[in-house]
Amino acid sequence: MNKFLSLTAGLTATIVLGMSTNVIAADIAAGEQIFNANCAACHAGGNNAIITEKTLKKDVLEANSMNSVNAITTQVTDGKGAMPAFGGRLEDEDIENVANYVLSQAEQGW
Repeated sequence: MNKFLSLTAGLTATIVLGMSTNVIAADIAAGEQIFNANCAACHAGGNNAIITEKTLKKDVLEANSMNSVNAITTQVTDGKGAMPAFGGRLEDEDIENVANYVLSQAEQGW
């Protein structure tokens, strides 16, 4: 019986973790599409065409406390300074996908 429970628990964990990885990958892929359609005009390649020192590069995100999904989501939703708010234009899930994409790209060096 213990072997059966261990096997069942192991298979369940594998399935759940495997599904989570696919969901995360899908979220990042969706985030990339949304980013390219809505953000790349100013932020292509993680750069910033308006305020050049405020890039989406990892070190700059960290220095400006923008290195979390929550921080990026808030910035994209509400806008700030020259950046317009996308809260009324994009769904919350889309903005979260963009935030995950930005962090993923920042980790990889754009």
